[in-house]
Amino acid sequence: MSEILVQRRVPPRGIPAADSLRGFARAAGADGDLCLRIVDAAESRALNHRYRDRDRPTNVLSFPAQAPVPGMTMLGDLVLCAPVIAAEAAEQGKPARAHWAHMVVHGVLHLRGHDHENDDEAAAMEGEERRILAALGIADPY
Repeated sequence: MSEILVQRRVPPRGIPAADSLRGFARAAGADGDLCLRIVDAAESRALNHRYRDRDRPTNVLSFPAQAPVPGMTMLGDLVLCAPVIAAEAAEQGKPARAHWAHMVVHGVLHLRGHDHENDDEAAAMEGEERRILAALGIADPY
């Protein structure tokens, strides 16, 4: 079975338990080793600037595994920004747990090759997110 590591770089207040986060990732089809790194706005901003040339924190960044490791199935890393996710949940009137689930599912789908660069890709990815979240008992995030 694959390992899902949860790294918290911020206090756990308002963040689902590690087992819940792992459950969201597995529901999205996490089929390899995965690291969920929960960070503050400064770390998210630095990574978003370095890798996406956007000088602001963001809710989730996905980093697919680059080099195969013999005998291991590596999926990659997700960097989840706790204050951005909390602010978005509040702004959108969503339960925080539901928004965390959505961001983990969204990130795992990116690691599995899904994208939303055009309307067709976005519609397919959003449909998959809705299906996974509904199976978790979470309302349509859109």
